[in-house]
Amino acid sequence: MSQILPIRFQEHLQLQALGVSAAHIGFSYLTMESDKFICVREKVGEQNQVVIIDLADPTNPIRRPITADSAIMNPASKVIALKASRTLQIFNMEMKSKMKAHTMTDDVMFWKWISVNTIGLVTDTAVYHWSMEGDSQPIKMFDRHASLAGCQIINYRTDEQQKWLLLIGISAQQNRVVGAMQLFSVERKVSQPIEGHAAAFGQFTLEGNPNPSTLFCFSVRGAAGGKLHIIEVGQPAAGNQPFTKKAVDVFFPPEAQTDFPVAMQIGAKYGIIYLITKYGYIHLYDIETGVCVYMNRISAETIFVTAAHESTSGIIGVNKKGQVLSVCVEEENIVSYASNVLQNAELALRLATRSNLPGAEELLTRKFNTLFSQGSYTEAAKVAASAPKGVLRTADTIRRFQSVSAAPGQASPLLQYFGVLLDQGQLNALEALELCRPVLQQGRKQLLEKWLKAEKLECSEELGDLVKPVDPNLALSVYLRANVPNKVIQCFAETGQFQKIVLYAKKMGYTPDWISLLRSVMRAGPDQGLQFAQMLVQDEEPLANINQVVDVFMEGNLVQQCTSFLLDALKGNKPEEGHLQTRLLEMNLIHAPQVADAILGNQMFTHYDRTHIAQLCEKAGLLQRALEHYTDLYDIKRTIVHTHLLNPEWLVNFFGSLSVEDSVECLRAMLAANLRQNLQLAVQVASKYHEQLGTHTLLELFESFKSYEGLFYFLGSIVNFSQDLDVHYKYIQAACKTGQIKEVERICRESNCYDPERVKNFLKEAKLTDQLPLIIVCDRFDFVHDLVLYLYRNNLQKYIEIYVQKVNPSRLPVVLGGLLDVDCSEDVMKNLLMAVKGAFSTDDLVAEVEKRNRLKLLLPWLESRLAEGCEEPATHNAVAKIYIDSNNNPERFLRENLCYDSAVVGKYCEKRDPHLAFVAYERGQCDQELIKVCNENSLFKSEARYLVRRKDPELWAGVLEEDNPYRRQLIDQVVQTALPETQDPEEVSVSVKAFMTADLPNELIELLEKIVLDNSVFSEHRNLQNLLILTAIKADHTRVMEYINRLDNYDAPDIANIAISNQLYEEAFAIFKKFDVNTSAIQVLIEHIGNLDRAYEFAEQCGEAGVWSQLARAQLQRELVRDAIDSYIRAEEPSAYMEVVSAASRHNNWEELVKYLQMARGKSRESYIETELIFALAKTSRLAELEELINGPTNAHIQQVGDRCFEEGMYEAAKLLYDNVSNFARLASTLVRLGEFQAAVDSSRKANSTRTWKEVCFACVDGEEFRLAQICGLHIVIHADELEELINYYQERGFFEELIVLLEAALGLERAHMGMFTELAILYSKYKPQKMREHLELFWSRVNIPKVLRAAEAAHLWAELVFLYDKYEEFDNAIITMTMHPTDAWKESAFKEIIPKVANVELYYKSLQFYLEYKPLLLNDLLTVLAPRLDHTRAVSYFTKMNQLQLVKPYLRSVQNQNNQAVNEALNTLLTQEEDYQGLRASIDAYDNFDSVGLAQALEKHELLEFRRIAAYLYRSNARWTQSVELCKKDKLYKDAMQYAAESEASELAEALLQWFLEEGRRECFAACLFTCYPLLHPDLVLELAWRHNLTDFTMPYFIQVMREYLTKVDVLAEQVMVDKLEEAESNRNKEEEVQEPAPVVYGQQLMLTAGPTPIVPQPGYQGYGYATPGYAPPTYGFNVQP
Repeated sequence: MSQILPIRFQEHLQLQALGVSAAHIGFSYLTMESDKFICVREKVGEQNQVVIIDLADPTNPIRRPITADSAIMNPASKVIALKASRTLQIFNMEMKSKMKAHTMTDDVMFWKWISVNTIGLVTDTAVYHWSMEGDSQPIKMFDRHASLAGCQIINYRTDEQQKWLLLIGISAQQNRVVGAMQLFSVERKVSQPIEGHAAAFGQFTLEGNPNPSTLFCFSVRGAAGGKLHIIEVGQPAAGNQPFTKKAVDVFFPPEAQTDFPVAMQIGAKYGIIYLITKYGYIHLYDIETGVCVYMNRISAETIFVTAAHESTSGIIGVNKKGQVLSVCVEEENIVSYASNVLQNAELALRLATRSNLPGAEELLTRKFNTLFSQGSYTEAAKVAASAPKGVLRTADTIRRFQSVSAAPGQASPLLQYFGVLLDQGQLNALEALELCRPVLQQGRKQLLEKWLKAEKLECSEELGDLVKPVDPNLALSVYLRANVPNKVIQCFAETGQFQKIVLYAKKMGYTPDWISLLRSVMRAGPDQGLQFAQMLVQDEEPLANINQVVDVFMEGNLVQQCTSFLLDALKGNKPEEGHLQTRLLEMNLIHAPQVADAILGNQMFTHYDRTHIAQLCEKAGLLQRALEHYTDLYDIKRTIVHTHLLNPEWLVNFFGSLSVEDSVECLRAMLAANLRQNLQLAVQVASKYHEQLGTHTLLELFESFKSYEGLFYFLGSIVNFSQDLDVHYKYIQAACKTGQIKEVERICRESNCYDPERVKNFLKEAKLTDQLPLIIVCDRFDFVHDLVLYLYRNNLQKYIEIYVQKVNPSRLPVVLGGLLDVDCSEDVMKNLLMAVKGAFSTDDLVAEVEKRNRLKLLLPWLESRLAEGCEEPATHNAVAKIYIDSNNNPERFLRENLCYDSAVVGKYCEKRDPHLAFVAYERGQCDQELIKVCNENSLFKSEARYLVRRKDPELWAGVLEEDNPYRRQLIDQVVQTALPETQDPEEVSVSVKAFMTADLPNELIELLEKIVLDNSVFSEHRNLQNLLILTAIKADHTRVMEYINRLDNYDAPDIANIAISNQLYEEAFAIFKKFDVNTSAIQVLIEHIGNLDRAYEFAEQCGEAGVWSQLARAQLQRELVRDAIDSYIRAEEPSAYMEVVSAASRHNNWEELVKYLQMARGKSRESYIETELIFALAKTSRLAELEELINGPTNAHIQQVGDRCFEEGMYEAAKLLYDNVSNFARLASTLVRLGEFQAAVDSSRKANSTRTWKEVCFACVDGEEFRLAQICGLHIVIHADELEELINYYQERGFFEELIVLLEAALGLERAHMGMFTELAILYSKYKPQKMREHLELFWSRVNIPKVLRAAEAAHLWAELVFLYDKYEEFDNAIITMTMHPTDAWKESAFKEIIPKVANVELYYKSLQFYLEYKPLLLNDLLTVLAPRLDHTRAVSYFTKMNQLQLVKPYLRSVQNQNNQAVNEALNTLLTQEEDYQGLRASIDAYDNFDSVGLAQALEKHELLEFRRIAAYLYRSNARWTQSVELCKKDKLYKDAMQYAAESEASELAEALLQWFLEEGRRECFAACLFTCYPLLHPDLVLELAWRHNLTDFTMPYFIQVMREYLTKVDVLAEQVMVDKLEEAESNRNKEEEVQEPAPVVYGQQLMLTAGPTPIVPQPGYQGYGYATPGYAPPTYGFNVQP
């Protein structure tokens, strides 16, 4: 038997299986701050990314494209900290937001989360703490000690309060790894250097100490050996005994002499120190004693990062293979291990008692018994109290303490025992009961309350029963803690805490008898009962039936409380509660109509009996509520005419609920009943609902009663919103008839919805005393001319003055026009004109007068306006026109007047005087009109001067357009006159830009020569010189060289570049040469002129290095490599080394390249130069110089050169280079090319790269070096992604045996994976099928079953295929395979085991067919297996079709208990065929699900009597009594016939049978039938038959019985009549004596069958209130009916 282990070791996952590359599994790339997350930095191709593995969901790693030097995950949440150089950032990954960022002044060498919100930062000189809360910056905690200088920091730890800080580092000294630690006290600000490798802080509570101690544990491996130290840091807490320092040896095996500790964690739950060493050893130490509990090796690779495993109080870590491993204490074994293996009983006891672990029961029991026998009762009690799992806290222990008497002057041992238990924790139920019994007997209840408050007692129902007689409230507390619902509710009720009952019952899921509880509460008080009832029904699923609750209320006539309850309970307004709503309203309409009115007013309910409630409302005087509920028009009309009893506002709203026809009829009824009283209400209704009722209908209604006042008020309410022409017209008519002239005036002014012509004619005919309405209509709708004619002809001239002075002065022009048309006097018109002071259009006035050639009529008025200072343009326009026509010095007026409209006056002058038009247009800057008049009248000089002065680019663009026929004349005037006259540079600039914009280069040259070359003030203007040259470049190349030589003040480089862009290369060369820009000059020669000879001569002349460089580049571009290199050397220019190298490489000028690179190397030690120099040496086969160069100091990329040499086949050079950089992977590839296979394998081993192993392996296979190929292959197959390629390579070359040998050897590898087992199985299926079954039986759980399934199917290995289908749980396919290939695949046991598991039920029936054909004798065995899943009807149908029912009879017997019709009928058919009538009768009696009538018909003609008897029995079972009796009569089964006739209860059938017996002469049967069918026979018939056939003796017993029965009935009736008479007499006497008292109609005392022994006392019923008169206050209820 294997030894028990005190630890549980577990591999959680393999990082490489999750896609993490092995190269990135190390201390520099992987971090694990807690047991929740692992964070890995990777580089996949060129993409940097961070992989975050959530250990709770390791199969879904999170990958983020993040470039950082380090990444650490928060120990508790998805918060990541990133470090890039000196920049630190914290991100919340769930919120996708940056939380904090900071840039350090020093490099951070190490960092770590020391808590969930703080990061420790370690630099070369100091340690900082950085909180992620708020905006705080990193805070310096302490400076690093000199002892850690040069150390690699591997960890940073703090205690829980962060009062002690520890920095850990390691360094290599004297061929061993030395650990250095710095311990810093935050409170004392003091550091202490310590030698150590791994350390941790922990909290531990010593026995007897009230507070935990802070322990510092560290381990060191020195030259003398290993030590583990456990010490307490800081001063012990108050009341604590100091912890004794421990120092124990740490054992290191002989084979691990250089091993040292690398990690330490403390499991607080068990008090265990976990120590891990570099070689993968785990050490477990007891933190209290320092004893080594266990040591073993758990990993062959170094575990480089660890964290505390919170769930197991263990340690979790990652090794260099990517395994995530954890170790924790095995609770079931550690105590036994310490006791049995370590032989340390004291340690076992400490572990068991400290951590409540099993395994020390025997030791504890022995110790307890020893102490108890010695009389050390206190110590024995402590042992019993501290025993794990409470193994000693039993009734037996209590009895033992009870059996010991107390010593004099001391407490009893039992009380000592209980005292120890109370000090250490809680007493269990038994202990609590035994302790409380004597305490309560002594009356010390306060002790019990104290213990309960301190939770020292485990409560139970028995304890509550013990306490209840003493204190019910205290008992309630006990019951609550003990979870005894029935007792809790009982206590609540007894203590009057009714409101807590429902809450507690819901919380506990307990259901008491709520109605009984409600009655109990009602007895205590109706208000409390109301509250309790409301609590019962406050949820969607009420705890009690509402009807029953209402009945309880009504037992005591509690109408008020019942109303409150129903209002609260029915607030959901559900349809199923309609009867309760009716009941609520009915009780209040009878007893409290005001309450009912309030309820109805709140519209709380909609599902009550509305008709019934309406009638009750009308009786109670609530007419409004009655109308709300009535639906019949007769009832509504009867009620609605009493408008004085109804709220007018409500009544108006009520009409909104009626139909159109009903509303009109109600209005008609109201007006007919009392027109004066109801007119206002009718108008309000009509106004509000006119859209629904129809305006015209309402008009007809009011007109039918000739109520013009009603019409006026009705239409007045809608006219402002209506657009009906008739409405507005009739309103105007009604207003006129009622004398409402102001309203007529208003509607004519404001309305837009009447026919103006119709209204105008009506107003003319109306002959109103006030013509203002007519004036308004004519003014609004442009009937002014008609108005003037009407008023003038009717001598109403004063209204004309009123109109233009007060109504609308703007209509003055039209009025004057009308007066002119009627030949009114000029004096009248002038007076009218002078009298009107309002605003009117002068333009319209001038137009009206000018139309009639009377313009001079206005001159006096116009001049008066000018004299008044009027600046209106229209006035000035009119004066200008008069002055122009009269030639009254118009030019002066046009130049000096600033108020006229230039466009209007200019247009007026065009045909009269163009010069005046120019003056007007110029003054108003009317550009287009001015240009047009100048062009048409040849005023080009004036136009040119205007354009220059105007300085408008857009205007210039318009006149300089190509399609302008006057452009040439205008340009001549601009060049000759306008520009020479100007001295303003801006005018010149705008004009020149206009010519440029218009693309007139020749004209521009002409213009510029005039300005620049003719010694004007603008001759030395740089921009104009530039513009002249540029224009010449663009328009006339022949003048460019002349301008270049004549002018000196221009921008030479820019002009030269523009010349180059226009292919004027010589001119550009001349400019550069003139201004000594030699590099640009040679660039022109090279790039544009293209003459390298001239360029060479120019370079010789200049001798500048820059010129030589330009020339070299050009030569290099022309592929003149030798000349280019020579030029570069003369220029001493190494900067173009990349182009030179590229060109030399293309032309194979390696010798010249070597010279150039040597020169360049002397100037610059660029890595590229040295790299290309090495490659050039390799190309020139100077291997000795190459080796000398690479062995010396160099910046060359040797790896890159080696790759290039390898690609070009220079394997010897590549070998030197790869060997120099220790690139064993590429070295192996090179050696393969050189045929050195053994050396290639050695290099591959050093490279340890999958790609290298593959390359070498494939080369060895091609060279048939299978031994070496197998060595390589074993390193390849462990990678699942590479396995397929390796197998294909072997198979394509036909090396099947070697491939199988390779995979067989690989199965024993530690990293063997599913792919290897799968591919080997596939190879076996193809090439060695005899070995496949054995392989699958051993390794089926490790193969990819779907893949192997396809291979087995392709190889026709049916047995193996069935085996795989079974393991893969594809039971359907397994069954199909066995049925398709039974010879190879079918096995009875396997088939019966698999068939119940299939999902497709069709396979059940296919398997039946298979067995029927292949193994018919085993069919019933299969049916027994399938019986629970078969459709028996279908199965029977199938076997019937196959005529095999007899074969499956055992199956039919076994399933008949399911009473299936098909089974029953099939089995009955078999029994009939076998003539087994007894079995058939048993089957029929036991199972009735079959076609009994059909079976009866079939058996009716059977040749055997018993089967015909069964047929009669079946007819009887189907109530076919006649057929049953007839069949019995036919077979002379007299007893059966009489029995069936009696059972039929049909008198006719019994009497027919009786007569048949007489006909057959069966007198004995006749007598027997009288007895059997006694209740069915009529005595008169029997008497007649007996008399006719002389059978008095046979019928005498029958008649005796009949006589006895009749006499008994008569006696009973006589007694009943006597009792009724006595009761009637007694009732009459009581009525006479009884005093009449009023009793409530509904709520009288009721007989409740469920009432308790003390019924609720009824309260007096409410008196009927009837209709409430005004001022009557309704009764005050305790509920609020308002919404």
